[in-house]
Amino acid sequence: MSLDINISQKRKDYLEWPDYFMSIAFLSAQRSKDPRTQVGACIVNDENKIVGIGYNGMPSGCSDDILPWRKEAENILDTKQLYVCHAELNAVLNKNSADVKNCTIYVALFPCNECAKVIIQSGIKEVVYYSDKYSDKPEFQASKRMMDLAGVKYRQHIPKRSKIMIDFSVIDNLITNDSVPEIDALSLNANGIVKH
Repeated sequence: MSLDINISQKRKDYLEWPDYFMSIAFLSAQRSKDPRTQVGACIVNDENKIVGIGYNGMPSGCSDDILPWRKEAENILDTKQLYVCHAELNAVLNKNSADVKNCTIYVALFPCNECAKVIIQSGIKEVVYYSDKYSDKPEFQASKRMMDLAGVKYRQHIPKRSKIMIDFSVIDNLITNDSVPEIDALSLNANGIVKH
């Protein structure tokens, strides 16, 4: 591969850590089989290393073809509410380190009261969320109350980019091409090359 000698400085429009981690949470959400709500979570330690990832789904060993995915039904046993493991719980359970104490969790939605309990009990110190669309519901108000009492910080993530995109056709083209591409837009592919 040839090196373009005209490029003498590092890129200035690289993906910053918060956008990167929130993007990982959203990418993880794409693994969810829930037809209505896909949520992902990414746990990061103080060295900016990912230590856990999760998404909402049925418990391991429980067929997601048999258990219900509907949100409402006459009988609550026919809804997903009693079965689905939320992204935050799965991220804590899927951790690749001894614990997640003092870590930060990035989540698409503000955590419910059950997930807030898991976050607090696991020692996570900060929650960075994208949306708080259920803030008027008691279970989310309870989350904030518990996190306030436990000293867990929470803040909304405001992305610096309007979109981050993985375009495999561009990646394929770059792999077969020896030139260094121009960096001129705000879309990101899997090689970290910005192209529009």
